Amino acid sequence: MEDDGGERSSFVAGLIENRAKEVGMAAFDLRSASLHLSQYIETSSSYQNTKTLLRFYDPSVIIVPPNKLAADGMVGVSELVDRCYSTVRKVVFARGCFDDTKGAVLIQNLAAEEPLALGLDTYYKQHYLSLAAAAATIKWIEAEKGVIVTNHSLTVTFNGSFDHMNIDATSVENLELIDPFHNALLGTSNKKRSLFQMFKTTKTAGGTRLLRANLLQPLKDIETINTRLDCLDELMSNERLFFGLSQVLRKFPKETDRVLCHFCFKPKKVTEAVIGFENTRKSQNMISSIILLKTALDALPILAKVLKDAKCFLLANVYKSVCENDRYASIRKKIGEVIDDDVLHARVPFVARTQQCFALKAGIDGFLDIARRTFCDTSEAIHNLASKYREEFNLPNLKLPFNNRQGFFFRIPQKEVQGKLPNKFTQVVKHGKNIHCSSLELASLNVRNKSAAGECFIRTETCLEALMDAIREDISALTLLAEVLCLLDMIVNSFAHTISTKPVDRYSRPELTDSGPLAIDAGRHPILESIHNDFVSNSIFMSEATNMLVVMGPNMSGKSTYLQQVCLVVILAQIGCYVPARFATIRVVDRIFTRMGTMDNLESNSSTFMTEMRETAFIMQNVTNRSLIVMDELGRATSSSDGLAMAWSCCEYLLSLKAYTVFATHMDSLAELATIYPNVKVLHFYVDIRDNRLDFKFQLRDGTLHVPHYGLLLAEVAGLPSTVIDTARIITKRITDKENKRIELNCGKHHEIHRIYRVAQRLICLKYSRQTEDSIRQALQNLKESFTEERL
Repeated sequence: MEDDGGERSSFVAGLIENRAKEVGMAAFDLRSASLHLSQYIETSSSYQNTKTLLRFYDPSVIIVPPNKLAADGMVGVSELVDRCYSTVRKVVFARGCFDDTKGAVLIQNLAAEEPLALGLDTYYKQHYLSLAAAAATIKWIEAEKGVIVTNHSLTVTFNGSFDHMNIDATSVENLELIDPFHNALLGTSNKKRSLFQMFKTTKTAGGTRLLRANLLQPLKDIETINTRLDCLDELMSNERLFFGLSQVLRKFPKETDRVLCHFCFKPKKVTEAVIGFENTRKSQNMISSIILLKTALDALPILAKVLKDAKCFLLANVYKSVCENDRYASIRKKIGEVIDDDVLHARVPFVARTQQCFALKAGIDGFLDIARRTFCDTSEAIHNLASKYREEFNLPNLKLPFNNRQGFFFRIPQKEVQGKLPNKFTQVVKHGKNIHCSSLELASLNVRNKSAAGECFIRTETCLEALMDAIREDISALTLLAEVLCLLDMIVNSFAHTISTKPVDRYSRPELTDSGPLAIDAGRHPILESIHNDFVSNSIFMSEATNMLVVMGPNMSGKSTYLQQVCLVVILAQIGCYVPARFATIRVVDRIFTRMGTMDNLESNSSTFMTEMRETAFIMQNVTNRSLIVMDELGRATSSSDGLAMAWSCCEYLLSLKAYTVFATHMDSLAELATIYPNVKVLHFYVDIRDNRLDFKFQLRDGTLHVPHYGLLLAEVAGLPSTVIDTARIITKRITDKENKRIELNCGKHHEIHRIYRVAQRLICLKYSRQTEDSIRQALQNLKESFTEERL
């Protein structure tokens, strides 16, 4: 199969829907030979769930049926692709290709696991749409790529995306997980990076993709998270192990996971008459994959030596399942029988081509040996020609670079060329401080050299067919190796490396619970703290007794940064990484929702307020008791009375759930929520007033905002007439006096309920405390005494 190099997406996605608002998706990864199936109810007319999955997989091709089968009010997946993914290749397949029965049979035959282990019988009855999408996706891949998927080679997962935390596409943008929010406006020189860019220190393409996948869909399983954290603990405390793993991972080729696509896909048979450039290229890729696999297997003993004394479960399990696995030695022995021992994976183009031509041991194929001699003769003739030109035209610094597109060409420094180049040189192009050119003799030798190399590739592939079939028998072992290397790359070269570059004790290990509080002590924004050395840390505490925080403060006081910071710390904790805080305990979150920013959506003809309401409606329809919701300035894009009414109503709805909600607002009236509902806590960002100017401290404190009429101060600084300011002060005083009277009334009415809730909150904290039994008894006694004194 033709390789899609670098970090370019290798996913092909199939989409189909029915009139009951159900959508089925099949995402096929060509690099790792894995198939991910999902079926879900689309709760939003804007296809938010589908957009989230497409954002996660980032497919290069999307396959859809020709006709709209969506429910009334839904545009249909085909129209969705046209509107929102115009840069992605769209393939329209006949409705008959989306055959769920055929899809079930294909998965039974192609999946590496047994059908019973996959739960296929149950899945077929409930999620037929995803199987239909799988049938169309596999059919397109086999037709387009000219391959046959090998039986029992695919890694198949059902509902994979919903086994993890779900972050919708809007929240991904608001939290700047992958790209900085204003990157397009600020240009490439913008110092602010996304969380992905900050942690993107991985050394392999597979590790980079795994990091991206984890940030978009963090884990929910506490055992798996703690396993990664235990591994980080050992890496941070054992420098020898950390640096040893960092060095040995560099010995594995960057594209190790790429080899899988050449062993999981079998090329269709072609006659000698139709063998051409494309088949030569496929042969070259196949040989390159075997060399790459050999290089990776040669590095396994070094990995085993480093991991031998590792104590944590993850590294010990890698050592046992990979380093002590005899199947890798068996594969290496089979490769060694036909592949020359001196052949290694190379990235320099001509060195890589030479290694590929001489990969097979000499004497196995006579025609191959003849083609090799022709390749060597033409290569030598090309270098002799360069030497001849250096002397003939007095060009001592003439170089002979090589690339796969052009072959060999001449590179001459411009300072050596006096006037015009001799007529013998053709295709003259200026390239920086050099001149690139060729000649008729070089072009002729290039053609012969490329033809000889192509003959070597085809003859080598013919001789390696038996080896390829033998390796395909152990495809599951290769899949395991690729997954292990990607995981180690992410943990060692991303997580551990990033933490090691920070000052000591700046990052700490988080505690994960199923139903405990969300407590972050002295938390910091992971991205902004690397830009601002004097970044001010802030804490958060939420529990069942206080599941809503109302954060107040003027513009630029730090509210939006705080909301983003809380979400990023939770995400880092749930991917199994240390967090930028003195201490953190996290209740595992199943979904993160954000409503941030204010701007019109011209594409959907939506005003700022309509955009706010649509995002809020999506949250209300999909929120669960384990969700984390952050909302910034809801309702300010309409009239003050309607905006306050909507904000208040949304808060009351969210208070009825067990979800944790952080609500930032300018509306002072929302602080009254705390006087009525004991599970609401009001916080504010402290601001000092000096000479009628606001001095932002970025410190979060308890209670309502203590900056009197900061809007009037800003208006006065802006130059409004003094009479206007004085009148505004009189009106504001009347309104404030009226509001204060109502707040005092509510406080007196609900004082007893608040005292009981404060006691309940302390009891919840003691429930999840890890203190000794005597300490807990003493804390309970103190709580009892303080409660009795308050009543007296």
